[in-house]
Amino acid sequence: MKIVIGNDHAALEMKREIAEYLKRKGIEVLNVGTDSPERYPYPLAGYHVAKTVADGEADCGIAICGTGIGISLAANKVPGIRAFACSEPYSSEMAKRHNNANVLCFGARVVGTELAKRIVDAWLNAEFEGGRHKERVDMITELEKNGRLEKNRR
Repeated sequence: MKIVIGNDHAALEMKREIAEYLKRKGIEVLNVGTDSPERYPYPLAGYHVAKTVADGEADCGIAICGTGIGISLAANKVPGIRAFACSEPYSSEMAKRHNNANVLCFGARVVGTELAKRIVDAWLNAEFEGGRHKERVDMITELEKNGRLEKNRR
């Protein structure tokens, strides 16, 4: 498995710890975030993570900023990305099981390192359930492509 990880300046240390954690698990990690404490815009980090996943250069991505919110908004602008901001393991698991989320986002100012590891594990260990959930993910894809859903849907 290959995971791309990116961050802004607020998440420098968190990114390093999570990247090392993933490497110890035998996961290849691509770093597209900043390694400097100088200001770095979270939209740029979110874009680079999302683009790497969308282009098939990584299986999935992790994007970290101060809250996880801004970076998830930026990542979701890249076609094919289903990014989510998360601060606890249950939602992380469900994002994969029900939404087939491919970019996990969280905030270095919101969660501690050990909780972040549990959030990552919950997401990586879950599997997409398909079925009725696939139909809903397909609707998200339709919205992404067309900016609307077909008229006969409520």
